[in-house]
Amino acid sequence: MLIPFSMKNCFRLLCHHKVPTASFRNPATHGLILQSISNDVYQNLALEDWIHDHIHLEGMPILFLWRNSPCVVIGRHQNPWQECNLHLMRQEGIKLARRRSGGGTVYHDLGNINLTFFTTKTKYDRMENLKLIVRALNAVQPYLDVQPTKKFDLLLDGQYKISGTASKIGRIAAYHHCTLLCSADRTALSSLLKSPYQGIKSNATPSVPSVIKNLLEKDPLLSCEVLMSAIAAEYAACHQIDNHIKLINPADETQFPGINSKAKELQSWQWIYGRTPKFSVNTTFRVPYEQAHLEIQVFMDVKNGLIETCDIKAPDHWLPLEIVNKLNSGFIGSKFCPIETTLLTNILLRTCPDEQHLHSKWNILCEKIRGIM
Repeated sequence: MLIPFSMKNCFRLLCHHKVPTASFRNPATHGLILQSISNDVYQNLALEDWIHDHIHLEGMPILFLWRNSPCVVIGRHQNPWQECNLHLMRQEGIKLARRRSGGGTVYHDLGNINLTFFTTKTKYDRMENLKLIVRALNAVQPYLDVQPTKKFDLLLDGQYKISGTASKIGRIAAYHHCTLLCSADRTALSSLLKSPYQGIKSNATPSVPSVIKNLLEKDPLLSCEVLMSAIAAEYAACHQIDNHIKLINPADETQFPGINSKAKELQSWQWIYGRTPKFSVNTTFRVPYEQAHLEIQVFMDVKNGLIETCDIKAPDHWLPLEIVNKLNSGFIGSKFCPIETTLLTNILLRTCPDEQHLHSKWNILCEKIRGIM
């Protein structure tokens, strides 16, 4: 059952510096089931952080249900250039987000349910949470063969991954969040989570590809709404709390003071790209020349999303060395980003001789370089 719910006074009471939850006599305050009314990935990730940082969770577990408009979410220690097709995402207007937990890259849309289980650190138990989800699924359709794995995934029929797991464990509080594939766009998922970039070497955490399936493909009655209600009911029974899903707005500063600054940080270039572990790019591409092609070599070191070293090698007879060196020195310190690269190369081009054939080759080379970003 969904009911509108004003959380302002409730959250004030549950913050760390307020009265501990154990002092409340109302059993509804011994656990909460929340659902976001927003489909914005940055707002929903920010709310996770806000709850983790502000709510006193002792005797007060929280289940948070949320869904996002199409987006790709990478783990805290991942490299987006290795994990997804950034070119396609820009073309399609698909957002990229980096969460604060570890784990692999996932695709979200409205056909994917996100579940976040908040507890104290001492009561954190991913396997119990996954078993709870399995019980909820079986309550809806008893014949479903869904099992948790040692890697804390959920498998359908022993082979199809329908849920992946990540977590954040703080000094006192912890959360475990997982996905649940209901009716996600599998074509978009497959194309967006396939990196076209070559020659990247990194120690970032790689994702492990899996064979997936939607629950709706197994049974057309398994809609997101049905599944969220079932999981909420099982969670309420397990924790002996009211089976009400409280609707909340994660952008409401009156309920969650400071949350918009958290969302702003999560959508910043510095967080999404600048937090990428150091990596290098070593690639070769070909450019047309007379009746044949020439090879251009590009080597870059990238740290904190910024180009630290750059070594572009092109044949002198195709493009003079002094012009290539303008790019090598000009790129150092700039963002590993096609938009910034375009601005930078346009500025540098003005310093080159005003010769049409040189400008043409410069543009070809710069277009190839932007293609690796």
